[in-house]
Amino acid sequence: MTNYALTEVPQTHTPRTAEITRNTAETRVRVKVNLDGTGLSRLSTGIGFFDHMLDQIARHGLIDLDIESDGDLHIDGHHTVEDVGITLGQAFFQAMGDKKGIRRYGHAYVPLDEALSRVVVDFSGRPGLVMDVPFKAAMIGNLDTQLVHEFFQGFVNHALVTVHIDNLKGDNAHHQAETVFKAFARALRAALELDPRSLGVIPSTKGSL
Repeated sequence: MTNYALTEVPQTHTPRTAEITRNTAETRVRVKVNLDGTGLSRLSTGIGFFDHMLDQIARHGLIDLDIESDGDLHIDGHHTVEDVGITLGQAFFQAMGDKKGIRRYGHAYVPLDEALSRVVVDFSGRPGLVMDVPFKAAMIGNLDTQLVHEFFQGFVNHALVTVHIDNLKGDNAHHQAETVFKAFARALRAALELDPRSLGVIPSTKGSL
């Protein structure tokens, strides 16, 4: 019988953090992320249900999020939700660095009572969003459900990630949204996890992402 010695793979790496501030005539947004966090969050967008969904990303993605937004909510929530998505995407892109060692792909199914959603992500360097979520209500609290798409579109355009989002079942809009954001968080967590078998390696035959 042959005994094989196990070699420990070093787990140290450069902290994957970023802070981005984006100011326009419509919004002022500051986002701070730690991709290797513990799920802590400090959120203040002025849209309560949106904060609740961002908290799902932090908690279930194990990503520390600090997000502040001061937007033209006297008009509606569009600029705020879209610009938070844009700024969060920029922060992810900066925090990821060269993407060496990440698993790159991630997917998750998440249920909540009658609702079930699936999210698949690929940190490919190519922005793309395919989203099929037939919300059963126009508003959830003070969030217009149409703006969920705008958030994810802003994120993928600036994080340079491909995301497929499907709500497979659901009769309650709150449940639909929560399963989407939780599944997104879990898919992010899987894709951004460092693979001990390929540390220092970019997961692409092209050699770059």
